Amino acid sequence: MPLPQVVVDALAAHLAHWPTDALVFTTELGDPIRRTAFSDRTWRPAVQRAGLSGVTMHGLRHFYASLLIRHGESVKTVQARLGHASAAETLDTYSHLWPDSDDRTRAAVDSVLRLVADSVRTEAAR
Repeated sequence: MPLPQVVVDALAAHLAHWPTDALVFTTELGDPIRRTAFSDRTWRPAVQRAGLSGVTMHGLRHFYASLLIRHGESVKTVQARLGHASAAETLDTYSHLWPDSDDRTRAAVDSVLRLVADSVRTEAAR
């Protein structure tokens, strides 16, 4: 996942305060933080303290996908960011979030047919 500048800045501030030669975030023993441990020890308690019951890591994943789609990312980009095996898997889950292309396709056909209609009218007027 590409890191947005706001995350790079926060990470730089963190490392300035707590420098390290190894992993940035670890358990008390210096081991890598596993997903289940993070979820049980950090995420769920933080969600409860913030009064956001029901907010899950999986929900954040859907939020991330919908944010990418809302900002115009392609199916292939969303597929890659989420680690889906295929674009079909991404579309099966998120196709309802992509903007409807009816207006764009209608305008594309209209622009071509309008040129033809204009040239026919011009010829008829001669």
